Amino acid sequence: MPQLAVFLGNPGQQYGRSRHNAGWLLADRLPFADSLSWQKKFKGLYAVAPGGIHLLKPQTFMNLSGDSALAVTTFFRIKPEEIIVIHDEIELSPGFLSVKFGGGLGGHNGLRSMKSCLGTADFWRLRIGIGRPDGRIPGSGGNPAVGKEAGIADWVLSDFCPEELDGLRTVLPIAGDLLCRAFAAGPESLLPEWAKRNCNPVPRPEG
Repeated sequence: MPQLAVFLGNPGQQYGRSRHNAGWLLADRLPFADSLSWQKKFKGLYAVAPGGIHLLKPQTFMNLSGDSALAVTTFFRIKPEEIIVIHDEIELSPGFLSVKFGGGLGGHNGLRSMKSCLGTADFWRLRIGIGRPDGRIPGSGGNPAVGKEAGIADWVLSDFCPEELDGLRTVLPIAGDLLCRAFAAGPESLLPEWAKRNCNPVPRPEG
């Protein structure tokens, strides 16, 4: 069962609506968000969810997220398999969510830091799709101002476009519900239904 949820993102107002901060956007929209009391601890913002689950928003910047997570896991003796990391995922189109355990890091610097500090990549992930700037994922959308040729770093650090923010209004409540279900019954209970799933409403046929 999860004992710690780590929401990946970057501190600073300039990153508030960036794609890399999808995890933080979810943390601020959890069903119980209004009841949380975030404190500056463990090189991050720390809170306790209903049921005693530890919540963490590392303040070390993405590349050093693992430093903050390690401080929490060491203090509370939490095992890697008891952690669920919430992060943006370029290999999923906007509107998609995915729950998985372990696996590759996909070039994500926050996950890389987590693996380096914890000594393993065997932790749970709740992945929030943001698509790629090169459009290799069908329907990935994106901000036209960024352009198809933009590098990955520019893409993840740039703001969600208005259409993507509209989509998040559907995705984030669903992701929050998934996280609550993971806390209550374990993330394994969400597989395979949520191994990869499109949360966008299916358009009704005309006529």
